[in-house]
Amino acid sequence: MWDLPGPGLEPVTRASAGGFLTTAPPGKPYARDVIQNSKEVLSLLQGKNPAFKPVLAIIQAGDDNLMQEVNQNLAEEAGLNIAHICLPADSSEDEIIDEILKINEDTRIHGLALQISETSFSNKILNALKPEKDVDGVTDVNLGKLVRGDAHECFVSPVARAVIELLEKSGVNLDGKKILVIGAHGSLEATLQCLFQRKGSMTMSSQWKTPQLQSKLHEADIVILGSPKPEEIPLSWIQPGTTVLNCSHDFLSGKLGCSSPGIHGTGPIAEDVSLLAAALRIQNMVSSRRRWLCEQQYRRWRLHCLKLQPLSPVPSDIEISRAQTPKAVDILAKEIGLLADEIEIYGKSKAKVRLSLLERLKDQADGKYVLVAGITPTPLGEGKSAVTIGLVQALTAHLNINSFACLRQPSQGPTFGVKGGAAGGGYAQVIPMEEFNLHLTGDIHAITAANNLLAAAIDTRILHENTQTDKALYNRLVASVNGVREFSKIQLARLKKLGINKTDPSSLTEEEMRKFARLDIDPSTITWQRVMDTNDRFLRKITIGRGNTEKGFSRQAQFDIAVASEVMAVLALTDSLTDMKERLGRMVVASDRNGQPVTTSDLGVTGALTVLMKDAIKPNLMQTLEGTPVFVHAGPFANIAHGNSSVLADKIALKLVGEEGYVVTEAGFGADIGMEKFFNIKCRASGLVPSVVVLVATVRALKMHGGGPSVTAGVPLKKEYTEENLQLVADGCCNLEKQIQIAQLFGVPVVVALNVFRTDTRAEIDLVCELAKRAGAFNAVPCYHWSIGGKGSVDLAQAVREAASKKSRFQFLYDVQLPIVEKIRTIAQSVYGAEDIELSPEAQSKIDRYTEQGFGNLPICMAKTHLSLSHQPDKKGVPKDFILPVSDVRASIGAGFIYPLVGTMSTMPGLPTRPCFYDIDLDTETEQVKGLF
Repeated sequence: MWDLPGPGLEPVTRASAGGFLTTAPPGKPYARDVIQNSKEVLSLLQGKNPAFKPVLAIIQAGDDNLMQEVNQNLAEEAGLNIAHICLPADSSEDEIIDEILKINEDTRIHGLALQISETSFSNKILNALKPEKDVDGVTDVNLGKLVRGDAHECFVSPVARAVIELLEKSGVNLDGKKILVIGAHGSLEATLQCLFQRKGSMTMSSQWKTPQLQSKLHEADIVILGSPKPEEIPLSWIQPGTTVLNCSHDFLSGKLGCSSPGIHGTGPIAEDVSLLAAALRIQNMVSSRRRWLCEQQYRRWRLHCLKLQPLSPVPSDIEISRAQTPKAVDILAKEIGLLADEIEIYGKSKAKVRLSLLERLKDQADGKYVLVAGITPTPLGEGKSAVTIGLVQALTAHLNINSFACLRQPSQGPTFGVKGGAAGGGYAQVIPMEEFNLHLTGDIHAITAANNLLAAAIDTRILHENTQTDKALYNRLVASVNGVREFSKIQLARLKKLGINKTDPSSLTEEEMRKFARLDIDPSTITWQRVMDTNDRFLRKITIGRGNTEKGFSRQAQFDIAVASEVMAVLALTDSLTDMKERLGRMVVASDRNGQPVTTSDLGVTGALTVLMKDAIKPNLMQTLEGTPVFVHAGPFANIAHGNSSVLADKIALKLVGEEGYVVTEAGFGADIGMEKFFNIKCRASGLVPSVVVLVATVRALKMHGGGPSVTAGVPLKKEYTEENLQLVADGCCNLEKQIQIAQLFGVPVVVALNVFRTDTRAEIDLVCELAKRAGAFNAVPCYHWSIGGKGSVDLAQAVREAASKKSRFQFLYDVQLPIVEKIRTIAQSVYGAEDIELSPEAQSKIDRYTEQGFGNLPICMAKTHLSLSHQPDKKGVPKDFILPVSDVRASIGAGFIYPLVGTMSTMPGLPTRPCFYDIDLDTETEQVKGLF
C-alpha cells in the first residue's frame, strides 16, 4: 500500500511580505480520501459485476521509477490493475503512437495515460488516443465536451482538477479572484482556464517571456505555474499574500530536483499536486467504468431518426432507397449501445456484430419478442418484410420505443428470378436496398463454399477408398511431415469414436487401421448435395464423375439452391461459435454399407467448414429508411427449409433493446409454413418465448382465396383485384381465420396487420378487420407504411404493445419424443387440415433408417408448397379431405430436424420465361444499380 505523506507537507504556498513562504492548511490527505472513495465505488460495482476490474495502461518514455511506483500503489489500493508500457526516453513520435493504437484496440484495457516528456506532447500523439480511454482528458474530443459544458460525459484533466480542489480545500475563495496561469500549454492551459471561469474567476494566461509579466503578477491573486520559473524572473515580482501553486510538467513527472530557484518551498507543494492528480486519474477510471456499466443497463436509445418526405404517387423501391442517405453504421451502432470493438464495419452502411456482446449483456433482461407471419400468399408476396420494417419504424421513430427488426438475407435466386428483392417496399425498407439484396457481407457465399467443400470431400473419399489398399490409404491419411507422423486433432476424435484409445499412428493394428481409414460410404445413401445461389432448373438432376481421371466412379447427383443447405440451417439455429462447430461436425451426409451414419466429422472437414463460416456467424447490422436498426442474418427458405432468420441475431437484439423494447422478426410465407417452424424448431433451439404474432393479410390475397382469378407474377391483375368486391373478400377470409387458429394452437395472441394497397376500399378494409376479430384475433389494424412509412403503422405498433402486455401461454404443438410419423401426421392434420398422410416406400425406408440411427426424437421441418395449405398449389382457401403425400424424408442432424418432402417439392427453383434479370442493369458512369425491386 502506498504510504501517503502525513500532514507536515502542505499543498499551497503563499508569498509573505519579507519574501519568505508561508503555508496553507494540510493537503495530502485529500489524495487518501479520493482513493478511498474510488475503492468503495469500485467495490460496489464489483458486487454486482464480480468479473469487473478496470485496467489502466500507462505509456512511459524513459526511466521515472518514482511516479511509476506512485501510480502502481494508488491503483492497488483502489483495486485497479495497472499495465506499464515502458519505452526508451528517445522514442519517436511514431513509436509512441504505435503503442497507443495497440492499446486503443485492446478490449482488456479501459484507460490510457501518457507519461512522456513535455516536448513529446504533440497534437498527433494526443489525438491518437481513443477519447473513451483518455483518462487525462488531453484529446480534442474531451476538451471540446468540457468547453461545451458536458463535463459529465468526458474526462477532465486530473492535474487541473487537483489544482482547483487543493485551492478550494485550502480555504481559497475563487469567486472574483484574478488567476494568472504562467507557462502552461495545450490541454492543461485550456482546462485550467475553463475550470477557473466556471468558478467565477477572471483568468489570464501568460508565458514566462511575456513583456507585461511583472504587471500581471502584481495584479494576480493566485498564480499557477505551468512550467519551471526561469532564473531571470525574480521572486519579488510575486506580491505578498499571493497564492502560488506549481503544477509544472517536471514536478508532475516526479523530477523534484528541477524546482525553480528561489521558490524552495514549492517542491513538496508540486508533489502534492502530482499525488492528488494521480489519485484523481484513478477516480476518472472508476467513474468512467461506473458510467459505462450504467449505460449497459436498459435505457431509451438516443437515436437520431431519419426524416421521410413521402411522395405521391409512391416512387419505385430503389428510387426511394436511393433518395435517403443512411447514417454511418458506426454512428448507428453507438446509438444502440454497441461498443466500438464490437462491430466490424463493411463499407459505410453495413457492419458485423461480434458475439462477445452476449457475454457483456448476459445479465440484461430481454425485450418483447414479436413474430410477423402471414396468410397463404399469392405468388407476388403480401408484404411481411414491409410490415416488419413499418412496425419497427413506428415503434422507434414515432413512439420512441427501442425496437429491432431481424430479417433473413435474401437469396439471389428470387432476386434475379420472379419475386425480386426482400428489403421491404415503398417507405418501409432496409437501406441501401441494393446492398441488402446483393451479396451483403458474403454470408451466403461462405455457406456455398463450405457446403461444396464437404460435397467434394465425400466423393473424393469414395474415389480414394475404391482405388487404394488399406495400408496405402492409411499412410496417406496419416502422412509423415518433416519426419514426424501424428494424428490431427479431428483424426484423434475419430479414433475415440471408434473406441481406439491410441495416439501413436504406428501402434494401430491392421484391423484398427482399416476401421480408421475406411468410411465405406454407400453412394446410394448420399443425401448431401452441391449448392449454388442461382435458380437453375437444369441442375436438378446431374451426373458427376464423368471425367477420365475419376476412373469410372460416376453417380447421379443434384444441385440445391444455396439457402436450402443444411449449413444455412446450422447458421440460423446456432447460438455460439462452439455450438456451430459441433453442429457442423454432426451433419450426416450418408450411411456406410452397414447402415451407420457418416458425418462431417468422420470426413475430417469440420474444422475447415468452421473456418469458412467464422465471419458468417456474426449478424449483419443495417438500418431502415427512418434510421432504426435492423439485423440481417441467415436466409433459409420457408418452403424447403425452416424459413427464419438467425437465433443469434434475435438474442443479441433482445439484449440491445432492453426489457421495455421490442424485437420483431419475420417467418417466411404463411403461418402454416414459417410460423409453425419458428415455434416448433427455432423456439426449441433458442429457448426464447414469443409475445405476439402479427399476421399479415392483404385484400388481394383474400380475394384469391375467395375464388378470384389466378394471380401470376409479371401478368397484370384482373379487375376483381382492382375493384371493390366484398363477397370475394368475405369468402377468402376463411384462410385468414384458419391461420389465426394455427397461431392459437401455440397459445400466442394474434394481431392482424392488413397491408393496405391503393386499390383497397374502406368497406373492404373494415370488413377484413371485423372478420379477423370475430375469428379470434386480439386486434386487426390497417397499415399504410408502404405509402407513408412508420407513421402509417403507429396503430399497429400500439396494438402490438397492448397484446404483448398480456401473459403468453406459449406451448409446442407436439412432443419431440413421438415417432417421426406421428409428428408428421400432427402437423398435417392440426396445421394443414389434412385428413391423413401417405408415405412413399422411400420415405418410409428413410424414416426407419433415421429412427434406427437414433434420430427419431428431432423436430420436423416440412418442405411443402407455400401457395396452399395443402400440397397442391392451386387449392386455395382452406382445402379439406385431402391426403398429404410425403415423397421423401431427409435428416438435417447438425441443424437438428427431420426434413420430409411433400408432393413434388423441388429444392432447386427454376427461372421463368421472363426473369427479373431483364430489368437489372448498372449505370457504368455512376455505378448505380437499376431495376431492383
